[in-house]
Amino acid sequence: MAAGTIRYWAAAKAAAGVAEEPYAAENLAEALDAARDRHPGELTRVLQRCSFLVDGDPVGTRAHETVRLAEGGTVEVLPPFAGG
Repeated sequence: MAAGTIRYWAAAKAAAGVAEEPYAAENLAEALDAARDRHPGELTRVLQRCSFLVDGDPVGTRAHETVRLAEGGTVEVLPPFAGG
């Protein structure tokens, strides 16, 4: 199991009530499931619309179960942004 940091941005940060928190998970799906358990309600809805970066690399359409997390890694949770 890897330990790292989840960083929440914009609406995800507001829904989680924190800017970042630790994760302990093997893959992105496990890390997000744990985040949903810690922050039920609005964060669960927001995560459905988010994109994710894992150690700076976009996850894109890959299944979250297939995205392995590294020790000391970072998951960025990016809700859709307006403007440009």
